[in-house]
Amino acid sequence: MNSDQVALIQHSLAKVHPISEEAAALFYGRLFEIAPEVKPLFRGDMREQGRKLMATLAVIAGGLADLASILPAASALARTHVGYGVRAEHYGPVGVALLWTLERALGAEWTTDLAAAWTDVYTLLSEYMIDEAYAHRAAAE
Repeated sequence: MNSDQVALIQHSLAKVHPISEEAAALFYGRLFEIAPEVKPLFRGDMREQGRKLMATLAVIAGGLADLASILPAASALARTHVGYGVRAEHYGPVGVALLWTLERALGAEWTTDLAAAWTDVYTLLSEYMIDEAYAHRAAAE
């Protein structure tokens, strides 16, 4: 990721922050629509889950300038999600739902450059998290 992409992501997330509750509801609605098999994995208060999602996105955006600083938290999050029943194939629909949500939330501010930046960061982190969660587990078996 280059500094322009980092700035785009940080700026866009700041724009979404005032509507974070609605954005989280959009995200989970879309996720459950395109991947209904994941809905049973969410047993708690979805408003609280939405707050956690938005807080996680804020941490990621804030740490992008020093990506190594957020990798330990991403690794821990990935391993925790395994315990909830998350599988590697669930990361794809999550990315689709995230990009769809950001596009809806940002409207005309959603550009091809912004879409590319978010796609890049999601791809990078999801591949890292999948490796952390499942490659280590497979090696131990």
